[in-house]
Amino acid sequence: MLSGVIRPTHGKIYFMNKDITGLSPHKIVKMGVTRGFQLLCICSNLTTLDNVRIAILSHMGRIGRVFSPIDRDREAYEKALETLKTFGLDKKRNLLARDLPHGDKKLLDVAMAFALEPKLILLDEPTSGVSTSEKGKIMGTIEKVIREKGITALIVEHDMDVVFSYSDRILVMHEGRLIADGKPEEIKSDKKIESILLGVG
Repeated sequence: MLSGVIRPTHGKIYFMNKDITGLSPHKIVKMGVTRGFQLLCICSNLTTLDNVRIAILSHMGRIGRVFSPIDRDREAYEKALETLKTFGLDKKRNLLARDLPHGDKKLLDVAMAFALEPKLILLDEPTSGVSTSEKGKIMGTIEKVIREKGITALIVEHDMDVVFSYSDRILVMHEGRLIADGKPEEIKSDKKIESILLGVG
């Protein structure tokens, strides 16, 4: 799927007490880890529905069946439609992805990751490139979904308003090192972090 994946040079990565270091993206997804991308990874020339439907068919192992057109797979259709409803995109299911507003494209990207039934979802700046007024809608939708479904989310984000508004736990990185780990109120009151990240003092 991704030919340019960089292999780790040292250290170990564990998920659910299993060493996943160096595993292929396909195997990691099967274990329950998915991701949404900062740079959108959607099929612009497919409908909103088909973007999600293909993710579901892939997860179900039904991609590549020559004599089984995706339009005939009722189960995948129903699951895709339910996923779009979850993210408030069901009324736009027949629109081409390229014709969606940018905020909806970001939600579609997350919906495709969600459709793979993750235990952990990794999101890289889910509000990048959207207007301030759209950020609340996007993050509110994502937060509602992951809390209702009991999914753990790890979000990389530089927008401090988003970070403090939607996080249960914050890890602060600076120059490649972890410098803080705590609840939003603890991080916010740390003068060292304030100085480094917020440019105060």
